Amino acid sequence: MNAEADRIDALADRLDVPPPWRAAMHAVPRHLFVPPVAWVDPYDGPAYLVDRDHDQQRWMDAAYANAAIIVQKDDGATPLAEEGRYTSSLSSPDVVFAFLDLLDPYEADEILEIGTGTGWTAGLLAHRVGEQNVISIEVDAALAEQAAVTLANAGVIPKLVTGDGAEIRPEGGPFDRVHVTCGVATVPYGWVEQIRPGGVIVFPWMSGWEPGHKARLTVMPDGRAVGRFAHGGCGYMMLRSQRPANTDEPPGDPRESATMTDPRRLCRDSYAADVAIAGQCPDVRSAPKHHDDGTFELYLHAGDSAAQVIYSPLYKASTVRQYGSRNLWDEVEAAFFRWVSWGEPGRDRFGMTVAPEGQQIWLDSPNNVL
Repeated sequence: MNAEADRIDALADRLDVPPPWRAAMHAVPRHLFVPPVAWVDPYDGPAYLVDRDHDQQRWMDAAYANAAIIVQKDDGATPLAEEGRYTSSLSSPDVVFAFLDLLDPYEADEILEIGTGTGWTAGLLAHRVGEQNVISIEVDAALAEQAAVTLANAGVIPKLVTGDGAEIRPEGGPFDRVHVTCGVATVPYGWVEQIRPGGVIVFPWMSGWEPGHKARLTVMPDGRAVGRFAHGGCGYMMLRSQRPANTDEPPGDPRESATMTDPRRLCRDSYAADVAIAGQCPDVRSAPKHHDDGTFELYLHAGDSAAQVIYSPLYKASTVRQYGSRNLWDEVEAAFFRWVSWGEPGRDRFGMTVAPEGQQIWLDSPNNVL
């Protein structure tokens, strides 16, 4: 067995990848989708640059590590070695296969993928269900062009479409599965309309409160899509049409107060609390920040409103500053304690319904909307 196959098997063993996807990993090797120069962002250490021409061994190690590999910053405007916002990546293999496991396609299922990126997941899907059964949409023309070349070199050629995945409706539907590789706060109902009853849509739900959540919805005969959140969080780059705007501090003086509630509890107490808060405060975005001295800051934004909560480990209390028309800290604090009053239900008790009139988050039953 060659070194490449050994690397693939070692990664598959580490992630406990089932045989059908393991075969796809060998047929569509991940390193083919890593650009010559890439930015590696591991779970357990600082990000770093790899350059195949300067250190092929390190580049190959990165290709088969369980780490995200950033292939674009600021939509291509910023070189990978420089500071910038991540806008496209080759996702960590554990997250890729977690979502593919949720997708659970049958042989010859017709699949629509939103977000081609490097093309690796499109290639894995094409090997699993047949390249003629996979359509993948990419909004970035440069990424789409490179993915087409890479997939052709890998020997799999699914249908690739360049355009806005939130709007475009490619020929070939209705589909059995929709596989979304970018974060979405609001599920476009057009995706649901392209799935036949009993079909599935899998996506990272990223409302803006803390990390994202794996969601799997099944389309009902009445046109609704209903399902629950899966175990484990996730973090993806947002669908471009749903990227949050850069928010400046709202004008006006803050309303200052204090709280004995530790804001860290709201952010890290439970992933289920994250779902509960996000479901009750769907437009609130959070940005937590830990400092070396133990101080913790939580920033909240929504529309014309903002809040800053600064926790002091010395005084075991927090200063609260709230701006704009809403008291965002009061809203999320109330949402947290409402979750506590429900008995701190776990993530798998929460679910989502997407219908023509919008989406809802619920607890235990679609009839019990948050």
